[in-house]
Amino acid sequence: MILSTPLTKEKLINLKAGDLVYLSGTIYTMRDQAHKKIIALINKNQPLPFDIENSVIYYVGPTPTKPGEIIGSCGPTSSYRMDSFIEPLLQLGLSATIGKGERSLKVIELLKKHKTVHFSAVGGVAAYLNQFVIDSELVAFKELQSESIKKLIVKNFPLFVTYDIYGNDIFKK
Repeated sequence: MILSTPLTKEKLINLKAGDLVYLSGTIYTMRDQAHKKIIALINKNQPLPFDIENSVIYYVGPTPTKPGEIIGSCGPTSSYRMDSFIEPLLQLGLSATIGKGERSLKVIELLKKHKTVHFSAVGGVAAYLNQFVIDSELVAFKELQSESIKKLIVKNFPLFVTYDIYGNDIFKK
């Protein structure tokens, strides 16, 4: 299935756990440290560096970019590490997350409640995944280096639906 961002709720209703998806459009990189800073901004009612509604967050910390390349290797990090940060983002209308591995039962229930999906990018192929990134731009928290927030433009980025909006789970198939 081919999908493009922004990922509105209408685009998510036909996705099922286990589906292969090719995603094109804008996604944002965030790992632990960037999540902490975003949650602090939310808690202080301060402006965010990008609009969370209908957006996609990729749990990745790209390696340094080599000369002539758009981005370094960009494989997913373990999703469970972001579980404690997800609820405020879902409340702001986050549509999808990308990572690897399982999420907690609480997060699976939150995804279902907010009609949000979680995708898995295949781990171990980070150097391969960078070919699907056609643009990369620093958005916030430059001081975090690889954990800064970047806006990536991707084309046909290969993903699997891990958890769909109905609570189905690829790990339980």
